[in-house]
Amino acid sequence: MTETTNFKRRHFLNTAALGLVAAQMGLLTSANAASSGTSSLSTAAGISPGTNCFSDIKQIKAGLLDVGYVDVGPAHGIPVLLIHGWPYDIHAFIDVAPILAAAGYRVIIPHLRGYGSTRFLSNDTLRNGQQATFTADMVAFMDALKIDQAIVAGFDWGARIAATLAALWPQRFKALVSVSGYLIGSQEINRKPLSPKAELQWWYQYYFATERGELGYRANTHEFARLIWELASPQWKFDDATFFRSAKSLDNPDHVAISISNYRWRLGLAPSEARYDELEKQLAKFPDISVPTITMEGDANGAPHPDPKAYAKKFTGKYAHRSVNGGIGHNLPQEAPQAFAQAILDVAKLI
Repeated sequence: MTETTNFKRRHFLNTAALGLVAAQMGLLTSANAASSGTSSLSTAAGISPGTNCFSDIKQIKAGLLDVGYVDVGPAHGIPVLLIHGWPYDIHAFIDVAPILAAAGYRVIIPHLRGYGSTRFLSNDTLRNGQQATFTADMVAFMDALKIDQAIVAGFDWGARIAATLAALWPQRFKALVSVSGYLIGSQEINRKPLSPKAELQWWYQYYFATERGELGYRANTHEFARLIWELASPQWKFDDATFFRSAKSLDNPDHVAISISNYRWRLGLAPSEARYDELEKQLAKFPDISVPTITMEGDANGAPHPDPKAYAKKFTGKYAHRSVNGGIGHNLPQEAPQAFAQAILDVAKLI
């Protein structure tokens, strides 16, 4: 099933309602709210300005990490785990969280390893960014929070992580919303060359494979990230405040190491860690996903992404794909928060 949403015309919450919800839930702080004398939310598509931030970052020890995360909404609500991608952060969901919280859901948004206030518990732990590390991190995180079951949703790296969780633990992750669909990969499949045009889109993957690339990303992390934002979402006119709100999370001391490791591992240039071998073996079989799923794609996604027809058969349960129109790029939750939140509300009805 394929659905098309015109984001510029269809809203299920208007700007004023979203601002009221955010204020009531205490989700946001604003650098200029005290002196502005106006609503803290802009009038453009219900998207809040970059001066609004999550106000309460919690920390919990989980597995190898001390995880920084946001936890908003009713404590006894159905948990929804939202997972960000690279090079973004938890503020990709700044306008999604109040919508879901107002609907009675408990919204949990962790910083991935290498982002924000998340830190490794030991200096001796390998700064590994291979696929299965994030999967294991999220399971440990949910265990630490004593959450047995949740809906999971994400984009970019977060969509891949969400898909691995739904595929391997369907008893725990009861429904899935995934931007760009089925992104589970393996080193073996990544050894196969793509067409020259497709390879061009992965230019930064090859840059990161070099020592020059690692040094360049370390020296120019913010500039590099902003370029990725612009290329991946060519019609998204984000301002400086919106970018820098998330760019601060990239100042994490492990961010560069995790990013470089992730892309080198994909190309087979970095070894797998033995503790994750069993997980990678399961993921390399490209398991079907049986839980109810909605996949999404923006009409202006400038990042590499598969055709929805190529992965539809991987979802064997209740399934729908939604195309979101209106110049929506790669960071769909932040560019089209109402559409993303609505997909979560709708997939919950299919459980």
